[in-house]
Amino acid sequence: MPELPEVEAARRALEAHCLGRRIARCVVADDDKVVVAGVGRVAFERAMVGKTIVAARRRGKNLWLQLDAPPFPSFQFGMAGAIYIKGVPVTKSVVNSTEEWPSKYSKFFVELDDGLEFSFTDKRRFARVRLFEDPETVSPISELGPDALFEPMSVADFLDSLGRKKIGIKALLLDQSFISGIGNWIADEVLYQSRIHPLQIASSLSRDSCEALHKSIQEVVTYAVEVDADCDRFPEEWLFHHRWGKKPGKVNGKKIEFITAGGRTTAYVPQLQKWTGVQSSKMVVTNLEQLADSVDAEVPKADAEDDDNQKPRKRVATSKVASAARKPRKGGDNDKSSIKTTEANKVTTNSNAEHGLDKPTSNAGKKSDQVTRRSSRNKVKPQASKSEER
Repeated sequence: MPELPEVEAARRALEAHCLGRRIARCVVADDDKVVVAGVGRVAFERAMVGKTIVAARRRGKNLWLQLDAPPFPSFQFGMAGAIYIKGVPVTKSVVNSTEEWPSKYSKFFVELDDGLEFSFTDKRRFARVRLFEDPETVSPISELGPDALFEPMSVADFLDSLGRKKIGIKALLLDQSFISGIGNWIADEVLYQSRIHPLQIASSLSRDSCEALHKSIQEVVTYAVEVDADCDRFPEEWLFHHRWGKKPGKVNGKKIEFITAGGRTTAYVPQLQKWTGVQSSKMVVTNLEQLADSVDAEVPKADAEDDDNQKPRKRVATSKVASAARKPRKGGDNDKSSIKTTEANKVTTNSNAEHGLDKPTSNAGKKSDQVTRRSSRNKVKPQASKSEER
């Protein structure tokens, strides 16, 4: 689930250790799902050998190496993409002499003229490795919005842009053409810190809320990058430490609940993140069966980089003792039981305990855990939507 901070940490590590070095050897994986370069594997490798790395570039969650002559290799990290440099820590991971190297999950491996080696790996096979003459002029990089770290919007531009967006604010933040680099956990964090409900329509936000959100985006992204995406160093009061696994929990004494916003599982604190004015027209409440399938489900196109089923751990370089990557299942019956929709300005939210997200407790069945918000005009019982196939 690498987001901007993790990709930026990888870029900085490459910049610090690889610039000015010539590529002596390159091995590209024979995996046409991940390696979508438009040329064969052998041609890709030949295009790399003898070239000198002059820069490591990034926009949003995409990274590419600028060489002394095109074409340039580009990396979209997906859900589990990672850069490893042998003997060099990258977001706390170090490859040691006892580990398999390069990993069997390596998709792009390089040995430099000074003996240093690095590899781009992907266990889940949602990453993409491409070869471009000019990465910034073609998709996906050309379609990205301003980078959340390198190209922050001014407050005035941010206010103006939000005022013209008639969609939920969480969905907007996940839209990489709006701002690039914000993924699921960062979106949840900045909305929590700015006290904005994830389904609030962007154009309905007050000026104060817009300014608070702008400030939160800058602070969260900057801090996460400054600590090299080391989540153990994130402030203890951040929602980040309490949002994983969809388990009943609290942050700073306030209960966390889970909904679906922008097509993604969303952690928020109803006591602090209240709706005002216009809301997004629909919300889907997750249950146990949805959560059980979410890890292996096909990744949504909109923002496929996060896996909310587990908190990020200290990254360990993939070794031979690692089990084979689980393949995503194409379908199942578990999705047929849990989706509930509501009409505009009305939503029913159940606590995660009631959805069986953890072992039952003495309070799991209390009706007080269910929060029902009714429309100021109508009182309508929410109806379960028709079952959907995946």
